Amino acid sequence: MVVPHHAVGARLARHRLADELADVVPPTLLADLVAVLAELVGNAVRHADPLPGGVVRVAWRLRAAAGGQTVQLRVTDGGSASGPLMRVATPDAVDGRGLHIVSGLASRWGVERDGLGQSVWAEFDPAGSIRPDLVVAG
Repeated sequence: MVVPHHAVGARLARHRLADELADVVPPTLLADLVAVLAELVGNAVRHADPLPGGVVRVAWRLRAAAGGQTVQLRVTDGGSASGPLMRVATPDAVDGRGLHIVSGLASRWGVERDGLGQSVWAEFDPAGSIRPDLVVAG
């Protein structure tokens, strides 16, 4: 889907993702997908140039995998002088935590550049599974 390179673009993308995947993935995974997509689109709007036409391209893909489905989110923008960087945010900082959220919720994430700009992607393995590094023993 294509959304405006504007804060409203994140809202449009979140709602469409939630509508399309509500009956496909578990609710807790859907919440993580929505949160990560909001961060990726928000970062594209704040830190990158738009694609031609003043837009950002948003996509998601489900693939069959052992134990369930893998979900990949991808946000493509016109790029920026510096790629996405995880910053250290102080407790009082009002921003700087977005990629930490992405890293904490997704199984993996990365950046790809091409002639148009850059795509930031996040992948979730298999849909609904618990990441072993996030299990807390009681």
